This record gives sequence, structure tokens and C-alpha cells, in this order.
Amino acid sequence: MQDASSTELRLVADQIRACTACPLHRSARQAVPGDGSGESGIFFLGEAPGYHEDVQGRPFVGAAGQFLDELLAGIGLDRRKVFITNVVRHRPPENRDPLPDEIAACDIWLRRHLEVLRPRAIVTLGRHAMGKFFPGESISRIHGKPRRTTDGLVIFPVYHPAAALHQPALRDALVGDFRALAAYLATPAPPKPEAEAKPAEQITLFG
Repeated sequence: MQDASSTELRLVADQIRACTACPLHRSARQAVPGDGSGESGIFFLGEAPGYHEDVQGRPFVGAAGQFLDELLAGIGLDRRKVFITNVVRHRPPENRDPLPDEIAACDIWLRRHLEVLRPRAIVTLGRHAMGKFFPGESISRIHGKPRRTTDGLVIFPVYHPAAALHQPALRDALVGDFRALAAYLATPAPPKPEAEAKPAEQITLFG
């Protein structure tokens, strides 16, 4: 099964590298499809590639990536056993925030990755990734707590490592978020709720 997943991930990566669905591909050096595996069942979703990611073609390899590696190691997760990607797969010019149309253009690749990996939990790094599932929510209000969408996906919002590097007050909060993630992962996976039991605040993933 793992070999099949690896093969499918390579196929998706090749398709992403050929993607021209939004203008970002024109200014970026290359696409950054994603990195890792589904072995742990944990899927990390960030914002967008930065300079170092654009050069290397891999997500989270700069300062924020080094901090993410520390956070993973701190809760006993091997980076090679989690999957890491972003809501857009090409670097926006000058590291600006990705635009709504650019994020929407990459929806297909998030769908494909989730279809292949079927993760136990999706950890959203920062507000743009959180906004894919909970538009209009405040990350300061819901970070560090698992939520389930109407599609049955478990979303675990946390602050972005880059934000914590620039705002030291967020560093302790992010460390706490990862401890909460470790506690969640240590519990048995709960059964998916019945359709009629879904809270009103939950949403459909790609509605």
C-alpha cells in the first residue's frame, strides 16, 4: 500500500510541476508539490513556497522549515513520515500573500493529495491554510484544537512557524499547539459522526 501511495504521490507531483492554472508559474522558478509520506497519517498544509523552497523545490526548507523540524522532533514525529505541502504550489512574487484566485486554482491538488493519502488529521499552518476549511474564523480563537468538517476531515489549526519566528509571543503558543497535537494523536481515532449530528459551524471542504 505504501508503494502504491508513493507512486501516486510522484504522479501528482509531476502533474503539479506541469500546472499553469494560475499566473504564479510564470514568476516562480519551479513548482513545490509537497514532501514526505502518509505513513503517520498526518498532513501539514502551509501557505506558499518562499525563496528557499522555490530554489530547492521542497516545502519548508528555510528558517520556518527548520523550526517546523524542531517542533516535529519535539513531539516524536519524523518529518519523512508526515506529508507537507502548501495551499499554493508556486512562490508568489516577493513572498506576498497568495490571492484567492491562486488558492482556488490549487484546490485540485489539495483534493488529489487528500484522495491519495487519506490522512487522520490535517494540521493547518497559519491563517491561509486554516481559511481553506474555516473561512472567516480567527486563528487566535481556534488554534490548538481539533475540529471536524462536514466531509469528516479532522483539521488541527496551529500558528505558522514563520509567524512565531517574527513574533516571539507566538512561539510558546505554537509549542503548546504541537503538544496538544501530540496528545490528540495519542488517543484512539474517534468514529466519524453521523450526518445529523454535525454541528452547524462545520463546513464542507470545497463548497
